[in-house]
Amino acid sequence: MNGTKPKKVYFYGTCLVDLFFPDAGMAGIQLLRRAGVEVVFPEGQTCCGQPAFNCGYWEEARDVARTQVALFPEDLPVILPSGSCAGMMKVHYPELFHGQPDEAKVRAFSARVYELTQFLVDVLDVKLKDLGEPVKVTWHSSCHAVRDLGLKGEPQALIGQLSNVELAPLTREYECCGFGGTFAVRHPEISGAMVTDKIADATATGASLVLSTDGGCLMNVNGALEAKSSKLKVQHIAEFLWERTRAR
Repeated sequence: MNGTKPKKVYFYGTCLVDLFFPDAGMAGIQLLRRAGVEVVFPEGQTCCGQPAFNCGYWEEARDVARTQVALFPEDLPVILPSGSCAGMMKVHYPELFHGQPDEAKVRAFSARVYELTQFLVDVLDVKLKDLGEPVKVTWHSSCHAVRDLGLKGEPQALIGQLSNVELAPLTREYECCGFGGTFAVRHPEISGAMVTDKIADATATGASLVLSTDGGCLMNVNGALEAKSSKLKVQHIAEFLWERTRAR
């Protein structure tokens, strides 16, 4: 970005948000609109290609990726409510298209990709006013958001603006929850052990909510919590922020 706040952005919904967390997608759009940004949601969005990429089907992943890139032709930021999908588009698309005839086009697209909280903090510098009741939450940092995108506290900075929210950090915040997309399918025993550690850590904080920016992590953690009949719930950061700051 050139230092000026954009007036218009694209929004890429992601598969998991579309299918399992639609309220989080709408909340992300509302947060952007309230910040004075026009949001364009191109029809025809599908998977970003990450499952095929991770399984070694790079040609198939390129086919999917090309379809997505073509949906966002204008030189506008592309905002995603997911560290995982944003990491795929921003970091791994250039790798996937290295040496391809359309490499330059894809690299230009990838340079425009932002995870939602990253964009809200680093580009829009949004300020939030908490309108909710007191609550204690904990935060799970997804692997892709931290390791691929390099998020450095943007979600926590947004939570920290909320006067009635206590953020209780996880002891092992930066450990994987065990989902990892196809990893959970290929290695269910290891995945199960990892998420068991994660929910034990979350429970020990005394929080009532586990927040994250990734639907895959939330699904995995929520499934483990439900299996234990835990009262601890999960919620996407976008939905949490919008619910607590919107005018009733």
